Amino acid sequence: MDEKVFDLIAIGNAIVDVLINVDESFLIKNSLQKGSMTLIDENKAKELYLGSTAALETSGGSAANTAAGLLNLGSSANFIGRVKEDKLGKVFRDDICQTGAGFNTSLLKEGPSTGRCLIYVTPDAERTMCTYLGCSILLNEKDIDFSILTKAKLLYLEGYLWDLDEAKNAFKTAAIECRKNGVKVALSLSDIFCIERNRESFQALLEEHVDILFANENEIIALYQSSSFDSAVTNIKEKCELAVLTRGSKGSLILSNGREYSIKSYNFGKTIDTTGAGDLYASGFLHGYINNKDLLTCGKFGSICAGHIVTQLGSRSKASLKKLINEN
Repeated sequence: MDEKVFDLIAIGNAIVDVLINVDESFLIKNSLQKGSMTLIDENKAKELYLGSTAALETSGGSAANTAAGLLNLGSSANFIGRVKEDKLGKVFRDDICQTGAGFNTSLLKEGPSTGRCLIYVTPDAERTMCTYLGCSILLNEKDIDFSILTKAKLLYLEGYLWDLDEAKNAFKTAAIECRKNGVKVALSLSDIFCIERNRESFQALLEEHVDILFANENEIIALYQSSSFDSAVTNIKEKCELAVLTRGSKGSLILSNGREYSIKSYNFGKTIDTTGAGDLYASGFLHGYINNKDLLTCGKFGSICAGHIVTQLGSRSKASLKKLINEN
């Protein structure tokens, strides 16, 4: 791994996260179920965007969040994802580049507008999301520079992109090419509803092309329709080389070669916004993994990053994650 040029290349939805502080009455007025994620069309996205006052706009999407976290920790990362040449497309490009990430995907001149996730944060720190995927889901093999992939230590794939055939083919081709060249492949399951739509193909991808799996408790239960978390753990043990399972305040569990590593959660203050907690856990874990730390240490890195990010608004840490890890 030390001979590779890049630490990580992430492929995922290129989404602008638009964080908006609201009270409960806003959710009721707009018929939004608290804590849910709703897919919306372009017209609804424009209506909600223009009718809200954003507290923060950043480059987002699960894989982009993880890449940004890695860069904060001192690792290197490139991101591949589709945006359009419009206002939010330029917001995404400028913001992801400011993190230090390489981003060379061309901005589209035609077609659907840039994707966005309107994240409504209530005073209890719960997030309710309305997501317009826009042109991000149209990613295909032509968007991927395969010569760069083979120079990375890790390829990180975001499950949210798994709904369309062209993106699926791009994922599979990228994973196959990477593994042929000694590049580890990591997959984040991303969302329980995504799993419900694609359960069998996710299972096949995981068992044939993935080295490292990231999933939360509900996602891993849904993947194999297990009756409980313990049952899900039994199911996944022999399916991939390394499984990293997060459980919120209950910590996380790492499975590798028949061994289990239990990691506690870290609390750094009042929870403000849970956006990106899983993504930043992956950042911390993979930073440790890239730097040849043992799995227990990797898990602690992940838990520290996740415990910190929920104490602020948005998924871009305002503090040095590297310093936070050193202090803890």
